[in-house]
Amino acid sequence: MPTLEACSQLTGSDKLRLVNGGSPCAGRVEIQHLGQWGIVCDENWDMKDVEVVCKQLGCGSTARVPDRNHFGTGTTGFWLAAVVCHGNESAIWDCKHEGWGKGTCKALYVAGVICTGHIQPRLVAGDNVCSGRVEIMHGDTWKTVCDSQFDLKAASVLCKELNCGAALSVPGGAHFGEGHGLIWTEQLQCEGKETSLISCPRTLQVNQTCSHANDASTICSWFTGFRLVNGSARCSGRVEVQVLGAWGTLCDSRWDLSDAYVLCHQLNCGVAVSTPGGGHFGKGNNSVWGYKFHCNGTEPHLGFCPVTALGAAQCSHDHDASVICSGSNYTKFLRLLNGESQCDGRVEISLSGVWGRVLDDQWDMDDASVVCKQLQCGAAEKAYHPRKSERGTGPVGLRRVQCAGNETHLTLCNTTLPETVQAGITEDVGVVCSGSRQIRLVNEAGHCAGRVEIYYQGIWGTVCDDSWDLADSNVVCQQLGCGHAIEAAASAHYGEGSGQIWLDDMNCSGNESELWECPSRGWGQHDCRHKEDAGVLCSDFMDLRLVNGGDCAGRLEVFYNGTWGSVCSNLMTDITADLVCKQLGCGNGGDFARDFAYGEGSGPTWLDHVVCLNQHSSLWQCPSDPWDPQSCDNRAEETHIICSERKVNSTQTLLNKCPNSTSCTDKEKLRVVEGKDRCSGRVEVWHHGSWGTVCDDSWDMADADVVCKQLGCGAAVSALGKAAFGEGTGPIWLEKVNCKGTESSLWDCCAEPWGDSKCYHKEDAAVNCSGATQTTASPLRTDLPHRQPPADGRRDMVLIVICIVLGAVLCLVLIILGGQVRSARALRREFRRYSNPFSEAVYEEIEYNQMRKKLEMLGRSDSYSEDSVTKLQYYTGDSEEGNDPGSVKEALSLTEAVPEEGYDDAGEISTPEYYPVSSQSDQAVITNSQESDKYRGSQKGWNLHSLSEGTDRDDPFLPNEDTGYDDVDAGSRTFSG
Repeated sequence: MPTLEACSQLTGSDKLRLVNGGSPCAGRVEIQHLGQWGIVCDENWDMKDVEVVCKQLGCGSTARVPDRNHFGTGTTGFWLAAVVCHGNESAIWDCKHEGWGKGTCKALYVAGVICTGHIQPRLVAGDNVCSGRVEIMHGDTWKTVCDSQFDLKAASVLCKELNCGAALSVPGGAHFGEGHGLIWTEQLQCEGKETSLISCPRTLQVNQTCSHANDASTICSWFTGFRLVNGSARCSGRVEVQVLGAWGTLCDSRWDLSDAYVLCHQLNCGVAVSTPGGGHFGKGNNSVWGYKFHCNGTEPHLGFCPVTALGAAQCSHDHDASVICSGSNYTKFLRLLNGESQCDGRVEISLSGVWGRVLDDQWDMDDASVVCKQLQCGAAEKAYHPRKSERGTGPVGLRRVQCAGNETHLTLCNTTLPETVQAGITEDVGVVCSGSRQIRLVNEAGHCAGRVEIYYQGIWGTVCDDSWDLADSNVVCQQLGCGHAIEAAASAHYGEGSGQIWLDDMNCSGNESELWECPSRGWGQHDCRHKEDAGVLCSDFMDLRLVNGGDCAGRLEVFYNGTWGSVCSNLMTDITADLVCKQLGCGNGGDFARDFAYGEGSGPTWLDHVVCLNQHSSLWQCPSDPWDPQSCDNRAEETHIICSERKVNSTQTLLNKCPNSTSCTDKEKLRVVEGKDRCSGRVEVWHHGSWGTVCDDSWDMADADVVCKQLGCGAAVSALGKAAFGEGTGPIWLEKVNCKGTESSLWDCCAEPWGDSKCYHKEDAAVNCSGATQTTASPLRTDLPHRQPPADGRRDMVLIVICIVLGAVLCLVLIILGGQVRSARALRREFRRYSNPFSEAVYEEIEYNQMRKKLEMLGRSDSYSEDSVTKLQYYTGDSEEGNDPGSVKEALSLTEAVPEEGYDDAGEISTPEYYPVSSQSDQAVITNSQESDKYRGSQKGWNLHSLSEGTDRDDPFLPNEDTGYDDVDAGSRTFSG
C-alpha cells in the first residue's frame, strides 16, 4: 500500500501560498502537504528559489528576496529546508531539498517572496478604509491610478480584496484629492468575478497622458446585497440585507417610505407604494440588523444613505420590514432630475431605451398633473421651466406636450416627436408634486436637532415660533424618526434662516404624522421675521466628546436623550478608539487610558459592547447594546481615550503610528524641528523609514510657502539656509527644491531625485512661518475640510493689509464730509424756511395802489409809507408768459381779515406762522425798518395761515426740496392781520 506521502505526490494535492503580504504575490511561503500547512526554511534561500515560487503562482518570472522573517514567522511547523533550485522547476517541491519535514530549521528562519507581479491596493483620504483615492503598491512604490483606466468592475474586485463589500461608485477627477508621486501605467481589465486585482489581466499604457487631476477613486459599501423575499411578485416582499456576505432582515420601526423608494429604484421595481410592517411577508430566519437608513429618496443605492446603528433597540422577526413597489412599466420610462426629492425636478422620458428631455414652452398644471400621477407622487403643486443652469444638455424625447390632466402617463397626451416639430422650442420643463414635501432640521451636527425647515412648492422655508411648543416639536421628531422632543427652541436658537417662512401659529395635538397636517395660518401666511425661526432638539440627537483631558483626550461621553453620559469599554478594540479620535478631528489614531486617568463620570452610562469595524466611518454606525442609563456594572468600565494629536508625558510615546504607517498623509511626513514652536525650524521629511533634511540649494520663499501651508502654519515669513536652526543628522533627502508656491504638498514640487544630494548638513534648509492656521469648524463636523490659507507671499499679504487700512481711512473721511454737507444743507434750508419764506417764490407784479387800499382796510395804512412796501409777486403755478396770474386781491377776497391777535376764523391752524423780514433783494419783504422789529416774531405783523389741515410739506409757501415750491391754487391761502 502506498504511503500518504506517495499518494499526495501522485494526486498532486500539494498546495502553495504566500501569507501576510497583502496580495497573492507577496508574503511568507507556506506549503500544504498531507493536509497540513507548513513553512519553508530560508537556509540557502536565493533568487532562483524565489523565481520558481513566483512562476508557480503565476506572479511573473522575476522576484525579489525580502529580509529574513519579513512577513512574520507563522505558527505552523516546517515542510522544506535547504531548498536548492536551478530556476527551471515547475514547483518549489521539485527543487532539491532534504525531504518533507526533514532536516533542521531554526524557528525564526522563514522564507519569504516578493514577486514583481505583486500589486497591493489601498484606498486613502476617504471617510474610512473602504472609500478613497485608489493607490497601488508596485514593488516598493505607491502609485495612483488614472480614472480612465479603472472602471466599476475593477472597483468591485478591489472592494472584495479589501474586505469592504460591494463597489458603489468610481468617482474620477481626484474626488478624494490629488495624490503625488508616480502614476500607474497599466490598465486593469477585470471581469468583476476575480478575488484580487493581481488576478485581473493588465495592459501597458505606453502613451499615457494622465495627471493627478484624474486620480481614480472608489466608494465601497459593506452592504453587499439586497433582496425582497416571500412576496407575491418580484417587486414586493420582506426586506433582506446582506452585510459582508451574511443575510439578515431590518426592523420595521427603522424603515420608512424614503428608504423604500431608494430600494425599489435600486432593484428596478419602479417606486415604493407602501411599507407594511409587522412581518407582513412572514418572518425571516437570519439576524435582525440594527441598521437604520436615513435616505431622502434621491439616492441611487441604499449604500449611499447615511446609516446609524449605535444603541439600536432589540427587534424580533415579528417586526421585519417589508416593501411593496409599483413595478409599473410607466415609472421606468419617466424620471425627475435635480430636485430635492424623488417627486420634484426636471422631467426626462425614456423612449427606445434612451433618456431624453421634454421641451414645451406652454407647460402647465394639466401636464404636470399627469407626470405626478404617473410617478405616484401625489398631486401637482407647481409646473415650471428650470433655470438656465438646471437645463438638460442631452437628446430631446418629446416636444409640445398637451395633456387634459386625466391621462395615466405622459405618452398618452398629445405630443410631438422632436424630429417633426419646428425649431425654436427650447424650454425644459419641471414639476413639483405634493409627494416632494419634506422636513429637516439644519444648522446642527446631527439630523435630529436644529432649525425646522419645510420643503414646499420646490422651496425650503422656515417655521415661525409663534405658539411653538413641545406638541409641535413632537410631531417634527416623530416625522423624522428622531424619537420625541426634548426642547422646543424659539427666537432662532439654531440660527436665522433665509427666504420663505412657510408656517406660523402652529397648533398641533401631537398625534399628527406630518407637521403640515397641524392647524396653522396656512402656507406662507405669517407676521414673522427670521429672528423668530423655530427649532427642535429631539431625543435621538447624538453628540460626542472627551472630557477632563482637553479636546483630544479624556473620558468618552455621548449625548443622548438630552443628557451627557459615559460609554462602557467592554468589547472595545483599538478600531473604536481610532474612530472616535478621527470623528473628533484629533488625528487618525488613539489608545485607551486606564486607571481612571480622567476621573469618574457622574451621569448615566449610556452604552456597552460597542463593536466598530474598519468599514465604519463614525461611531454612530457601530452596533452596540441598546441605550440604557445603567449600562456599566461600575465606573471602572468607563472608557478613557488619548488621541494621536496629543503629546503625552515622557514615560509614554506618541500614539500616532505615523509616519511609518502606509496610511500617513504628506503632512505627517513633514516636520520642522529645533525652532521656537511647531511653525519654525529646520525642515525634515520622512522617506524610506527615516527622517532626513533638505538642502538649501535654490531654497526660497516659494518653497517655504509650500512647507508652511502643508503644515497648517499660514504663510512663510522667511526661507532660511545654512543650518539656521542647527545641523541635522541622517540622510539629506532633497536638493534643489523648485516649488511654484501654489502646490499643496512639498512632494508636488520639482527636485533632484530622493537621496541624490551633494550637500552637507551645514546647508540644511529652514523656515519661519506666520503661525498656526486658526479653524473655527466644530470638531463634530468632520465632513467639512479644514481651509488652508492662500499661497500668497509675504509681500502680497502686506499689500492687502495696506489696501484695507487705506480703504477704511478713505471711507471714514467720506462719511465725515458727507455729514458736514448734509448738515450745511439742512441749516441753509431751515434758515430760508423760518427767516424768509418768500425768498424763492416767483410773483407777478401787484399794483401798488391795490396793496395800499387793502392795507387801509385793515387799519394799518398809517404804519407804512409808500416807499416802505415792496411790490409782491404771487405764484399760481402757471407760466409767467402767456397766462395771467392771480392777484393777492383775488386771494384775499376769499376770506375776511380778522383783526384779533393770533386768531383766524378758518379754524385750528395746523401749520406754523411765518413773518416777513427785511431784505434788500427783489423777493417779497416788508422793509420798514421802524416797524419791522415790532411785527417780526409777534402776532401783530403779517401772519400767513393755512386754511386747511395738513403738514408743512402741503403748504405751498414752504420750500420744496425738489422744486422750491409746490403748485397750488392761489385761492387756498389768505393774509390776515
